[in-house]
Amino acid sequence: MKQIHQEQIATAVNAVKEKESIANFYFVGCGGSMAFMKPAAYIFDCEISIPTTVYNSGEFNTRLPHGLGSNSVVITCSHSGTTPETVEATKLARKKGAITISLTNEEGSPLWDAAEYPIHYDWGPGTDASDLNKGLLFGLVFNLLNTVAPKDTYTKGIEALNALDTVIQKTKDSFSERVKEWGKSLKREELIYTMGSGASEGECYSFSICFLMEMQWVHSSYIHSGEYFHGPFEVTDFDVPFIIVKGLGRTRSLDERAYNFCTKYSEKIYLIDAEEFDMAGIDPEVQEYYTPLLVGSVLRILADALAYERGHSLSARRYMWQMEY
Repeated sequence: MKQIHQEQIATAVNAVKEKESIANFYFVGCGGSMAFMKPAAYIFDCEISIPTTVYNSGEFNTRLPHGLGSNSVVITCSHSGTTPETVEATKLARKKGAITISLTNEEGSPLWDAAEYPIHYDWGPGTDASDLNKGLLFGLVFNLLNTVAPKDTYTKGIEALNALDTVIQKTKDSFSERVKEWGKSLKREELIYTMGSGASEGECYSFSICFLMEMQWVHSSYIHSGEYFHGPFEVTDFDVPFIIVKGLGRTRSLDERAYNFCTKYSEKIYLIDAEEFDMAGIDPEVQEYYTPLLVGSVLRILADALAYERGHSLSARRYMWQMEY
C-alpha cells in the first residue's frame, strides 16, 4: 500500500482513537459502494460489540438514525465522489458531530470536501490490490479494530494486504478458463440468480444489481443462502441458473445446504467455492474475512466474459448518467 494511503488511514484512525468512546459505526453508500462495505460490517459484527450498520445513503438521510451523534463513526464511499445522496449523508453526519471518513477515487470531489477524513484509492489496470477500494477499506477496517480493541488477529489482517495482489491474481488465473465457459453458457439467459451469505453477501448482491442488472440489462436477484428455504427455493427448476458462492467460516454451512438442494433440481449451477482459493500469505485466522475480495475477483472476470459473449459492453447505460433522475 502506498505511503500516502497509509497516512490517510492513520489520520482517520487516530481521530477515532482520540474519542473517549465510540457508540456505533455506520457504513453508508449506494449500489456497489454500499455493497463493498458489507464485508467490513460483517467483520465488525464478528469481532467487536460496538453496533455496526450498513445503510443505503438515501435511507440514511431520510431515516437519520436516532443513534447518530458525536460518538458515531460514519464511513461513506463514492467512486466519483459525486453521488448526491452519499455527499449529503456525509454532510449530515458531520453536522451531527460524527467522525466522517470517506473513500473515493477523486480528490477534490464533493465527497472529498464533505468528509473530515477523506481517503483516496487508486483505480485502473496494473494497480496493486492493496491500493484499490477494497484493499484501502480493509486496511482501514483492521486498523480501526486494532485501535478500539487491540488484538493479534487485526495485525494479521493488516499484514495480509501485502499478499492480496498475488492471491487475487492466482484466483483469477485458476478460474479464468472455467469462467469463459460460464460466459458462453449464460449469454442467452434472461434471468440469473446469485446466492451466498456471510462475508460474501455483498459481492453476490453487487454482482446481481450492478454487473447483471446495471451493466448487462439482465434480470437478476440476489438470494441469501439462509433465506433460500424461506420462499425463493420454489422457483428452482432444471432450467433456472444459479451462481452460488460457498464461503469460508461461520456461514459456510448455509451455503452448502442451499447448494446441495439446488443441485438436485437445477441443471444450471455455477459454483464459486472458496475452499479452492490458494490464500497463501493470508493468515488462516483472517481468511474468512478476505474471501469476498477473491469471490469478487472471480465475479469480475465472469462479468467480462459475459459482456464479451453477449456483445454488450459493461459501460453501456440507458438511463444512468444519460439523463436527470
